[in-house]
Amino acid sequence: MDNKKGHPKAAPNRTHQHNDNSANSQRARLIEHLQEHGSITTIEARRDLDILAPAPRILELRERGCKIDTVWTNDTTEQGKQHRVARYVWRAAA
Repeated sequence: MDNKKGHPKAAPNRTHQHNDNSANSQRARLIEHLQEHGSITTIEARRDLDILAPAPRILELRERGCKIDTVWTNDTTEQGKQHRVARYVWRAAA
């Protein structure tokens, strides 16, 4: 018997070990990702960092002195739908 679950063309299973989903923890994950990768889209933040509302976290980081630009772009969800989303680009921290 085949015990595989899900459709073979479905998105890869991304298991996250984010036990703390506080705003502070979400900001820390965002900064870490931005410093390492330079940018992140709304869709990536939701999917990869488990941050369902990245815009408020970005606003809070900006209020704390982080230099983060917003570039509007089109991106595709895992369901194949196109959306106009923000790409947040890391410049630096004050």
